[in-house]
Amino acid sequence: MNNLFQEVEIFVTEQLKQVEKGHDIWHIRRVVANAQKIQTEEGGDPEIIILAAWLHDIADAKFYQGDETIGPELARNFLVNHGLSNKKIEKIVSIIKHISFRKTGENPESPSLELQIVRDADRLDAIGAIGIARAFHYGGYKNRLLYNPDIPLKPLSISEYKNKSEERSTLHHFFDKLFKIKDLLHTKTAKEMAEKRHHFMEKYVEQFLSEWEI
Repeated sequence: MNNLFQEVEIFVTEQLKQVEKGHDIWHIRRVVANAQKIQTEEGGDPEIIILAAWLHDIADAKFYQGDETIGPELARNFLVNHGLSNKKIEKIVSIIKHISFRKTGENPESPSLELQIVRDADRLDAIGAIGIARAFHYGGYKNRLLYNPDIPLKPLSISEYKNKSEERSTLHHFFDKLFKIKDLLHTKTAKEMAEKRHHFMEKYVEQFLSEWEI
């Protein structure tokens, strides 16, 4: 198993060389570390969890014209070529297909503990100080406004988020997604990890708005 983990790290590092840097190999490594910590406390199959964490953003659909099939197929091909059992491959591919925030409300009927853990691990990296940095980095990548005070800071629903989030400022992203994450986490461990990060974002947005209004 350790050899497979080494191989997947090499594969993912190569695959993500040219991506937007909020979704690069350092993001993946943080998600893997989060997943390992949560798995230690919550259980689940460590091989499925760690491999899914490594492969979850191998081809993020937002960088591939919205095509959600590329990532799961790249992951499947890698795992097949490295001799993982079909049963485990299907579980890992299912996790990759259902991990996105945009998939909220579209879960499998009984989301596995492994899916819950990897999803929590990924979402934790979207909040707190790192989450703030990633949000503004991606906003710059998309040439978004930092903030547009002409648009009320009223959060979009999940269905609205899928279609309208690209039209809004980075600060609106906090209300549309980041502030919601704490209450969408599955595991007790992840919820405990999220508390400090969530509070930090609240204080940051409060300070941002106070400075904007000077």
